[in-house]
Amino acid sequence: MSRFVSLNEAVPPLDLGFAHFPLDRAEHHRGDEAYLASARATGRTYAVVGDSVVLAKGDGPEGALDPLFDAARLPLKDQQRETVFLGLTEAGEARFCTLYDDAAAEALAGTAGLTTIGLRQCAVDDLLPIGDLGALAAGKALLYWHANHRFCSKCGAPSVLAHAGFRRDCTACKAPHFPRTDPVVIMLAVDGERCLMGRQPRFVPGMYSCLAGFCEPGETIEAAVRREVFEEAGIRTGRVRYLASQPWPFPESLMIGCIAEATSTDIVRDETELEDVRWFTRDEVRQMIAKAHPDNVWVPAKFSLASQLVRAWALDGVEI
Repeated sequence: MSRFVSLNEAVPPLDLGFAHFPLDRAEHHRGDEAYLASARATGRTYAVVGDSVVLAKGDGPEGALDPLFDAARLPLKDQQRETVFLGLTEAGEARFCTLYDDAAAEALAGTAGLTTIGLRQCAVDDLLPIGDLGALAAGKALLYWHANHRFCSKCGAPSVLAHAGFRRDCTACKAPHFPRTDPVVIMLAVDGERCLMGRQPRFVPGMYSCLAGFCEPGETIEAAVRREVFEEAGIRTGRVRYLASQPWPFPESLMIGCIAEATSTDIVRDETELEDVRWFTRDEVRQMIAKAHPDNVWVPAKFSLASQLVRAWALDGVEI
């Protein structure tokens, strides 16, 4: 079965990182301060510092890492910043996420029984259950927004957390401000039995991936796909097919995965964006997935939407 069932019933693969959010978002509780105070005392909390997750180490060398803390067990109270309400488990237990000052990273890592690991690394190394990855993605993105929107964009006065973390209110003009999510198109352009992939200079050596870019104001997903492929590789595209999406908390994006029909084939690389871009045959891509390509090139880790798009085309036969 294809990893993407259909256009109208896109079921994220279980190994697609951050795409599985296990909680009832319980919006009706966000304005209930009495409920939230009680829930903080009885629920459990994730903790993040920068791009890292605070984890409790299990007993023994192979002990599991626990990303959840009871309120009383959260360390370094004086270095905690905002806390946001994420939602409720099926059993009705509340889940929160707390932000630490960047300066707390070293202290947290040095605290007995704790460690800090990058959220991306948690996904790459499969360190946490998929539900925890999804909840942490939501919490990290929300808290990044709070950390970077502490002042009102209308009058410049300080703003404060409101509505359980899903709003900030200006302390002066009272203007409400809401968290943002940046839409990013990520696409695999295909020409028959070939697909187009490129690499940025910051990529690890040998890795090629789908092209990607931010949607611009007033732009449809399809138009963004066509524009980005042309800007980065000089390739014109026609039909665009949506396959799946992935929350991408680095820092607060939503990746929108598509396959696009190439209508031209001559590459003109954007030398400021890409170190290389080239066509790969389906057989080559299968070799890349197996890390058996003669040029020692490969595709991104399976947790990423880029890898899932490539695998859907090369292994499952998904077409435009």
